[in-house]
Amino acid sequence: MPMPARDYARYFTAGHTFTLPSGLVGTVDVRTAGELWLPSGRVVAGDPFIALGSGEYEPFAVAVEPGRYRVDAAVATLVTPGEPPSDQPHERVAAARLVIRDEPVASWEHALQPGQDTADLSDDEYFGYGVDAGTGSFYDAESDASFPECEGDEGPLWDAFEAHDHAPGPYLVTSPSTGHTVAAFGSGWGDGAYPTWIGRTASGEVACFVTDFFVIEEPDAG
Repeated sequence: MPMPARDYARYFTAGHTFTLPSGLVGTVDVRTAGELWLPSGRVVAGDPFIALGSGEYEPFAVAVEPGRYRVDAAVATLVTPGEPPSDQPHERVAAARLVIRDEPVASWEHALQPGQDTADLSDDEYFGYGVDAGTGSFYDAESDASFPECEGDEGPLWDAFEAHDHAPGPYLVTSPSTGHTVAAFGSGWGDGAYPTWIGRTASGEVACFVTDFFVIEEPDAG
């Protein structure tokens, strides 16, 4: 059976706490990047430093109405119990959410690219995007080639992270030449492969896309 979705309503509840096997205690803060422009409604998720402008990532098979949609990040601040607060908090993005409808989620499904089939997955396997630069993002398929300024450690994407001493964000970055946007954020513990889920309302409408960076421990996993 493919990996099931987790309790993402809990992930995006400000003040939610959890304890890692290492003893670190995390407290969640929900932070908004801003409104992401989806001119085509075809959603792409991936490592923007690697893929933006390369056409490497296909959009998900499920599209939404074109428009501007809020992007949130569930940022976990991790502390060691009994130690004084640090001047530089240890923060990790636990999950990122693209909100299409601000309504309760009744069901979850894998966000699949064309040609992917969950029947091909074994127990606890999932489809996800690879991260090589410690960063994830959401953007529109039409925006993929719309950031000519971004290349490696140059351009507004790099500047957004550098201006905040590479804190995990989230950041809404706009191309000065095209006006297209990308929502970027740190990818949990760093490089790896991470799944995206689609949450649907009770009536079956798309409520959100959520990428899980595996920071928050499930109650039965600790």
